[in-house]
Amino acid sequence: MPRSSRSPVDLCDLPEDVVRPRRVAPRGRNTCRVTEDNLSNLNQSDAFVLPIRLSAPAPGLTQCLLACVSWITCLACFLRTQAHQILFNTCRCKLFFQKLMEKTGVLVLCAFGFWMFSMHLPSKMEVWQDDSINSPLQSLRMYQEKVRHHTGEIQDLRGNMTQLIAKLQLMEAMSDEQKIAQKIMKMIQGDFIEKPDFALKSIGASIDFEQTSTTYNHNKARSYWNWIRLWNYAQPPDVILEPNMTPGNCWAFSGDRGQVTIRLAQKVYLSNLTLQHIPKTISLSGSLDTAPKDFVIYGMEGSPKEEVFLGAFQFQPENIIQMFQLQNQPARAFGAVKVKISSNWGNPRFTCLYRVRVHGSVTPPRMP
Repeated sequence: MPRSSRSPVDLCDLPEDVVRPRRVAPRGRNTCRVTEDNLSNLNQSDAFVLPIRLSAPAPGLTQCLLACVSWITCLACFLRTQAHQILFNTCRCKLFFQKLMEKTGVLVLCAFGFWMFSMHLPSKMEVWQDDSINSPLQSLRMYQEKVRHHTGEIQDLRGNMTQLIAKLQLMEAMSDEQKIAQKIMKMIQGDFIEKPDFALKSIGASIDFEQTSTTYNHNKARSYWNWIRLWNYAQPPDVILEPNMTPGNCWAFSGDRGQVTIRLAQKVYLSNLTLQHIPKTISLSGSLDTAPKDFVIYGMEGSPKEEVFLGAFQFQPENIIQMFQLQNQPARAFGAVKVKISSNWGNPRFTCLYRVRVHGSVTPPRMP
């Protein structure tokens, strides 16, 4: 059959598997072009033929499934390629780390071997040394150590000799009068009454304020600010229980009659009592008229406290330290002592008491 005799309808009514494949598409296009030329020559008024030939039918279910399968296949191939690359890179990293660890282990072993060799090398070298060289060196070192030791001893001896020479020079420079004066000062400063004092505040003795006279308060012993009294310089009664014998550090009571009761650190078999006053040479007033004169001693015991007469005495201010023998016969133990002063050496305003000491023993004294 000739081409011109084929109608346009026959060409467009061909099956899709003949028209749509890529190999057949050029032929379909040429056929359409030849058909269109023939149609234009035959009948130019047939305008309805072109839309029918250009419109494509809707894709079927089979084509959609084939397209999805092909897309999934391509995606699987891509993922497989990427997985192969990742696994290959991972294997390379593992191999690299394995080689690195092997080389590191070899280096550590080499370093350990070198350290062991260096530790044992000195001992081996000492063995290799000749005894003729080693022994003189050791003897020389020992000699140097001995020289250093003896040098330190010589320096110490020199220092001691210097001190002894200085002391000898001082002793030679002092005259006999200076030696005597030093002895006197030592006697004055020291406490030559070598007996225990049970009336010391530092060992627990205290003042019974209920049976003690009131402290003398003078205006000169007070400090004021705008007629307000700030503090009082007058010393309390317990100052007589301390060894401080500086001028003014005494307990003063009004007039020439007063008393003080001392609680002892413990019960004591009383034997002596000592009164102490400052010397006239260091007194600020230049006199000793405030010193106590006549006084009586009582031993206190029991509750209510019983007063036991132990003696009446007189204090001579020329002797700054005086010890008095108590009349405690038969010997009794007392926990407190009362000193009752009945006069002083001329001062009508107040009497000063610097220090009171109480002597005795804890155990009963032996009878002669």
